Amino acid sequence: MENVFDSKDAQNYIDRINNLVEDTHGLWGRMTVDQMLAHCSVSYEMVYEPEKHKKPGAIAKFILKRFVKPKVVGEKSYPRDSPTAPQFIVKGRKNFEDEKKRLIGFIQKTQQLGASAFDGKESHSFGKLSSQEWNNMFAKHLNHHLAQFGV
Repeated sequence: MENVFDSKDAQNYIDRINNLVEDTHGLWGRMTVDQMLAHCSVSYEMVYEPEKHKKPGAIAKFILKRFVKPKVVGEKSYPRDSPTAPQFIVKGRKNFEDEKKRLIGFIQKTQQLGASAFDGKESHSFGKLSSQEWNNMFAKHLNHHLAQFGV
């Protein structure tokens, strides 16, 4: 698995994103390319703009930590057409260029902060994660959706 904290791997994600164009169509799913970029940014919003998203209650957080976390932070890839959490659903069209710049900015910021900034950092939904779990979560999600759009 790629390392989102490594400058070469981060640049690889940016290059893949830069290969997208406004009319790139997904190979599966219903999202448009601009919605996919906005969707991928949600993981980063929960880190850098946490006020944008409501935190799960105690029962929901327990369920997320117990049943969802292993699938999200583990190394196994997501299958096509995997279900998504409600806060990750992007409705309506977005500005492609704005969403592209925004996601690239999040990737760059994460890489520049480095793994040490994420080791033991509290996740919005899963509690404290190791830097490897943060890496897996970011990398898997990016790979899944960039592959969905053929890059």
